[in-house]
Amino acid sequence: MSDALQELLDKQAITEVIYRYSRGLDRMDKEMAYRVWHEDGTADYDAIFEGTGHGFVDWVWEAHEPMDAHSHQMTNILIEVDGDGATSETYAIVTLRTKRAPDGSASLITSRGRYLDRWSRRGGVWAIDHRVHVQDVSSTETIPADRVEDSTPRATRDEKDASRGLFSRRNA
Repeated sequence: MSDALQELLDKQAITEVIYRYSRGLDRMDKEMAYRVWHEDGTADYDAIFEGTGHGFVDWVWEAHEPMDAHSHQMTNILIEVDGDGATSETYAIVTLRTKRAPDGSASLITSRGRYLDRWSRRGGVWAIDHRVHVQDVSSTETIPADRVEDSTPRATRDEKDASRGLFSRRNA
């Protein structure tokens, strides 16, 4: 196989791991989110978390508990591969909506930032060795009760989501 083709395959494999991170968080699939990091992988999320990647996932589960909905999008992914190592910068847009307050209002939190990742391929599997999160801009707004739109019944943060069963278990 040519070096250029192998590089494209490696970049695609890394990109899919990045996308599965979003899916794992949005569907609250902890095992999928764990697989983004190697067991000894680390995460540095500004002033909110510094520790293991798996520890970060555990922290997110608690932090997202008071949320009613969340959506993570990954864009502008740049990857540089060097054998069994790689680096990437991924722009991330995260939108979180809190559960309704007693008055029916909710808060909408939008954060735009970047993931600066160092990767390695171990046993044929790409995963993160170290991630640094850089927050570029964030905002919070209060949505009045009469403007809060609930998710459709098909959009859930668990195994009941309409997308479950769509992919093979290996990629789900």
